[in-house]
Amino acid sequence: MKKSTSQSRRKFLQKTTLAASAISMGIPALSAKSYNRILGANDRVTIAQIGCKRRANAMKGSYKKLTDNINFKYVCDIYVPQMDSFGEEVKNITGTAPKKEGDVRKVLEDTEIDAIINTTPDHWHTPLTCMALEAGKHVYVEKPCSHNPWEGEQIVAFQQKYGKVVQMGNQQRSALESQEIIKEIHNGIIGDVYLAKAFYTNTRTSIGKAKVTDVPEGFNWDLFQGPAPRQSYKDIFFDYNWHWFWEFGTAETGNNAIHEIDVARWALGVSFPEEVSVVAGKYHFKDDDWTMYDTMLATYKFGDKKTIVWDGKSRNGMDTYGSDRGTVIYGSEGSVYVDRNGYRLYDRDGKMSKEALASARSSTTALGGGGNATDLHMKNFFDTVVGKSKSNSPINEGAVSTLLAHLANISSRANQTLKCNPENGNLLDKKLMKQYWKRTYEPGWEPTV
Repeated sequence: MKKSTSQSRRKFLQKTTLAASAISMGIPALSAKSYNRILGANDRVTIAQIGCKRRANAMKGSYKKLTDNINFKYVCDIYVPQMDSFGEEVKNITGTAPKKEGDVRKVLEDTEIDAIINTTPDHWHTPLTCMALEAGKHVYVEKPCSHNPWEGEQIVAFQQKYGKVVQMGNQQRSALESQEIIKEIHNGIIGDVYLAKAFYTNTRTSIGKAKVTDVPEGFNWDLFQGPAPRQSYKDIFFDYNWHWFWEFGTAETGNNAIHEIDVARWALGVSFPEEVSVVAGKYHFKDDDWTMYDTMLATYKFGDKKTIVWDGKSRNGMDTYGSDRGTVIYGSEGSVYVDRNGYRLYDRDGKMSKEALASARSSTTALGGGGNATDLHMKNFFDTVVGKSKSNSPINEGAVSTLLAHLANISSRANQTLKCNPENGNLLDKKLMKQYWKRTYEPGWEPTV
């Protein structure tokens, strides 16, 4: 990625010439794979993994396939044992131990870093992405790309200002079968599309009662909070359960609905809704401290009489639609079921006329996910960084799908139907706009262009 001096170019040519000679002479000291890595050195992206838990672990398979595309320089996490463990995983994958750094701000000071992989908690996604863009880095940011609607506007503005690649982790945009069937839908294979039902089913258990307690050894609680206003540490915040508290998470709709809502929006060719209505509540394990709904039915109405319905059940395992997650698109002449592992095409009588399955399956509701769609999506990101491809999920698209999740959350929290500006998704109710569009930030952490 970095420009070479004349001297370094001469050394590079010398190395590649020697490598080619070694291979042609059958010298085993330099493998063909090593030779290819030397030849492709200028196309390799130097990266830092920020956040070393579930999504990072789900990406290990991708990193194994992308060793010729990346230089893995840093692992960074606010919990030392987590960072150490993932650092060992990276060493096993790449053959080289990455540097370990607990403060992302120090990582961003390294001018050799081309890109960061942002797999931090939700409330860090936009602030860290903006910090990285200011430091001249490209960013792969996990969904949701923002913690609130205002952040979605900021992340797009930062990307436009600094001109780096920012791609959200809505990996189904890179699934080959999804690309194929969406193109066919746009070409009219099921007639005029009018409705998409996106769904998710899981059997999450009780998270128990929260207790104020000492911060675990090796856990940087202050840096974990980062942009969020400071509070006492509670044992329930550790690991995955921060998802269910508004200070850090975005509920199941921000956590998972974005994947399927994104596909629904992609298929219907819509952006911002005119109206959002929600029925939601917490119906399971009422004795625990889960602060959000666990069940939601959201309806988005767009122009041209198009509708998206989100059916999310975090704690009820009935597969209403025959699987645990996916999207069903309805048209005047048929329908399509699609998920990250393939699709099924049906005629208007409900008879399946075609089925296409991915050659390698991706995880669906397993914590952290992973699989073939993730591998393809990450390769697309790195190919875009080096100019070999165009992003399958530019951040301006990811931000719109994320906004739809935020709008459902706002409708639920305000307990009322939202009327929106179809040009930008802004709420027409100024009081709701003021109350829910933006969060309160810890002083010094607000990401403003």
